[in-house]
Amino acid sequence: VQLQASGGGSVQPGGSLRLSCAASGSSFRGNVMGWYRQAPGNEREWVASITGTGTTNYSDSVKGRFTISRDVAKNTVYLQMNRLKSEDTAVYYCTGRRGILYWGKGTQVTVSS
Repeated sequence: VQLQASGGGSVQPGGSLRLSCAASGSSFRGNVMGWYRQAPGNEREWVASITGTGTTNYSDSVKGRFTISRDVAKNTVYLQMNRLKSEDTAVYYCTGRRGILYWGKGTQVTVSS
């Protein structure tokens, strides 16, 4: 099973980015997929998740600014990030749960003026 994240980059405060994460080797249809992030010097923290039926949950720090979605046919999960803040700077990791929690390699998001 592989999870490949993409879409990271550098953006100014107030800007937007869209992360994508494509799964291969196994289908996560019906399973929870999500995003975590880790900022320098901080522990990894949960950001958002989406169930197989499309129910979404968000951490308080991103609620109202980030939107998680998925394309079941493409086995892909997305994270639309709007109104980005400097404190959103982190490496973002996508996850998929099939019994155990699978992690993808991270993608760097930098928010700076």
